[in-house]
Amino acid sequence: TFTTRYDASNKNRSNNIYLASEKINGTIIMPGETFSYNKVVGARTIEAGYKEAEIFDKNGNIKKGYGGGNCQVSSTLYNVVLQIPGLKVLERHEHSRKVSYVESGKDAAVAYGSIDFRFKNENNYDIKIYSESTEDSINLRIVKIENI
Repeated sequence: TFTTRYDASNKNRSNNIYLASEKINGTIIMPGETFSYNKVVGARTIEAGYKEAEIFDKNGNIKKGYGGGNCQVSSTLYNVVLQIPGLKVLERHEHSRKVSYVESGKDAAVAYGSIDFRFKNENNYDIKIYSESTEDSINLRIVKIENI
């Protein structure tokens, strides 16, 4: 389990965090399967319900972009993945500048169509991602699915 906090007064960013959280909630990753954040969450577009919020460009400049806040969800997930043996990170990128919601070097930047956060389940059992966005925080946990 890992939790990060955000400013709920930033309605557009909060909306985007909620949408991304809902997309990954309940995802099951079977043994040998790879989780791709971009594949599961999809394009961050107006049609998908995303709003403009602050993002970083590749040079660390702050600008507006659809889906701002997604990196907080992917970074929160990354911090859960780091805690679990048998989950191998295949792709992860740091932001072009420091973020406030996780320790330095513990972030996972994502941008649909260019950079992704991917990990592989190398365990011999299924895992399930639970993601919940509250008023001011995102809580992610990964559990082992017991086969009966």
